[in-house]
Amino acid sequence: MTVTRHAGQKLKTDPALPPVAVIEPGGVSIGQRILFSGLGVLGAAAWYFIATLRGEKVSAVWFVVAAVCTYLIFLRFYAKLIERKIHRPDDTRATPAEEFANGRDFEPTNRSVLFGHHFAAIAGAGPLVGPVLATQMGYLPGTIWIVAGVVLAGAVQDYMVLHLSIRRSGRSLGQMARDELGTVGGWFALVGVFTIMIILIAVLAIVIIGALSSSPWGVFSIAMTIPIAFLMGLYMRYIRPGKVGEASAIGVVLLVFAIAGGSLVNSHPVLAQVFTLTPVQLAYAMAIYGFLAAILPVWLLLAPRDYLSTFMKVGTIVFLALAILIVRPVMSMPAVTHFALDGKGPAFAGNLFPFLFITIACGALSGFHSLISSGTTPKMIQKESQARLIGYGGMLTESFVAISALIAAAVIDQHLYFGMNAPLGLTGGTPATAATYTNGLHLLTGSGAPLQAATPDLFSTAAAEVGEKSIISRTGGAPTLAFGMAHILSQIPIVGAAKAFWYHFAVMFEALFILTTVDAGTRVARFMLSDSLANIPGWGKFRDPSWRPGAWLCTAIVVVGWGSIVVMGVTDPLGGINMLFPLFGIANQLLAAIALTVVFVVVMKKGLFRWAWIPALPLLWDLTITMWASWQKIFSPNASLGYWALNAAARAAKAKGAQTFSTAKNPHEIDMVIRNSAVQGTLSILYAALVLIVFLIGVWVAVKALRQGGLADAETEGVPSKIFAPASFVPTKLEKEVLAEWQAAGVNPSGDDRLPGMHHVSRQETVQEENEL
Repeated sequence: MTVTRHAGQKLKTDPALPPVAVIEPGGVSIGQRILFSGLGVLGAAAWYFIATLRGEKVSAVWFVVAAVCTYLIFLRFYAKLIERKIHRPDDTRATPAEEFANGRDFEPTNRSVLFGHHFAAIAGAGPLVGPVLATQMGYLPGTIWIVAGVVLAGAVQDYMVLHLSIRRSGRSLGQMARDELGTVGGWFALVGVFTIMIILIAVLAIVIIGALSSSPWGVFSIAMTIPIAFLMGLYMRYIRPGKVGEASAIGVVLLVFAIAGGSLVNSHPVLAQVFTLTPVQLAYAMAIYGFLAAILPVWLLLAPRDYLSTFMKVGTIVFLALAILIVRPVMSMPAVTHFALDGKGPAFAGNLFPFLFITIACGALSGFHSLISSGTTPKMIQKESQARLIGYGGMLTESFVAISALIAAAVIDQHLYFGMNAPLGLTGGTPATAATYTNGLHLLTGSGAPLQAATPDLFSTAAAEVGEKSIISRTGGAPTLAFGMAHILSQIPIVGAAKAFWYHFAVMFEALFILTTVDAGTRVARFMLSDSLANIPGWGKFRDPSWRPGAWLCTAIVVVGWGSIVVMGVTDPLGGINMLFPLFGIANQLLAAIALTVVFVVVMKKGLFRWAWIPALPLLWDLTITMWASWQKIFSPNASLGYWALNAAARAAKAKGAQTFSTAKNPHEIDMVIRNSAVQGTLSILYAALVLIVFLIGVWVAVKALRQGGLADAETEGVPSKIFAPASFVPTKLEKEVLAEWQAAGVNPSGDDRLPGMHHVSRQETVQEENEL
């Protein structure tokens, strides 16, 4: 289509319909200049205090201010630069959601609901657990990486992958890699992405099982979100189409009742027993839920449930941020601890470079996000111009969750922090042994003075305050975050209640966070497997992700894959999370390297060499750091760090007839250490090799594109859009005028009453015909 465009113009693609797009005036208004200048000054002042203040009075308020100011400035200017120079969104072009609308997987979805789904899907355990564990190195390194990493790397990856997928019929990351890198590079990428994804989903599921096991309050409240989501989905589609506000109000009220009801269930002798599930029972329940969430129409369960979950997630984080501003807690942890330099931290082994970045993961950069950005989100987005808000803005929101988690961990007593995050074999498990252990860590205050010695009462009192028998060696990061949140929230005047209530509320909040990632991840893995199988001659029907037999078969394979690992993990006597979580961080960052390689190659193919540094900068950083970490985990002679060094040490101990080894308490557990370290080491080598091959092939294609002044890419030809939607949450003046024109014409701009599949039947039929061949 050829359309003459200028600022302030309303664009039509069908004379019978009102405009479907607008061209907003460029430049920065005087009001915006004043606003962003003020944010710049305020943010710079906050960063100055964070970087220079030392002692015992460093307020957490500065961290909130610095992060928010930085996010807003980069969303307005850096993301806009990417939009104008690289993406150049075209809202006269139909997105895959509109073009292939079928009421199942492709569905134009209100931008508020989609933002909630996208944020809920990407925000798993990473932004909660990673920053908490990284706090053992001090608050300064983690804070800098979480904020700088997200604006220059994580949000850039999410936004650019989302736009690429929109322009390629909603294709998955693996399929886009095959289309852009060629057959050999594509197949390496497909295998790497899919196997890494199965591991990521399994680890997330194990983390949530750890939080929900023996917690009837959490199980009941989270289970109730499923029927509430059904009600919201039916309400928005059939009862009151398009009334998102009404459905949201109903959902939030019912969610509050579900949370309150969980408290009653927890105290009821019969109901508490019904909703108290073992880890194995939870594993099977989660597999069943994951299967259903991946095959049911996206508007019925997945989108409304994730949207509903977002209310609680965002609401809790905003509440925590306000609590920090009110309570103004001070940092207990120093800016940098000696564990950052000697690499002997209790929570995880390794120096600041490279293991801080591997541990924080999702709070700054996450490969898992690229799967969502090329999975469910591009199949639901209404307009290309919404990608900046949802892709870049969604990742900024997750980063703020990570900053909040870091603050919650850094304000609690250092003895309690290390006592909670050190393995049982080190703390001994009792208040007396834990106090002895943490006193031996030579902890310092923020001013560098020796920290006052801990007593056993410190640990026993802290456990009693949150209603637990013990908080010692509650590793994994989630209990520490819950304890830190309870520490802050319980100090709020008037609304601050018993610390035990806030502790269990935070545990449920974490579980809800992670579960939404598991369901969306299963659906995305289904899309990816379907895309991959479609490349096999004669299996073209799998190219249609909504083909029911293929969808059910792919979903079953995916669920069996990650479900088997979950069952194995929760029955592991040493705890499956101990085996899988270190691999989770490295695999996640290697996946990001694949995603950024694909983005970089596409930019080079389009001949946008001047702007190739935007994806190249985070790609080179991520690849260097992650390969550095992989090298140490594979080849380090230190048994506390290297997989094969640990494997050799355990084998040597077994050969000598040892009955114990490290934290293994009997020969059977020594055998498990040998097996687990071999699995970790083998997968680390496999993942590193796959990603290196994909990167080198990507460089080869990029050099070829540079020599020829650009190459043809796999972007599909656009078809005219016939719907309208604003680019952001609040419509501009021009967008309001267009919405009024749609209202005056008596036509729903979102096309809800004309869906499914009413816009571009010919194109859809063409795709179906291709699949028949």
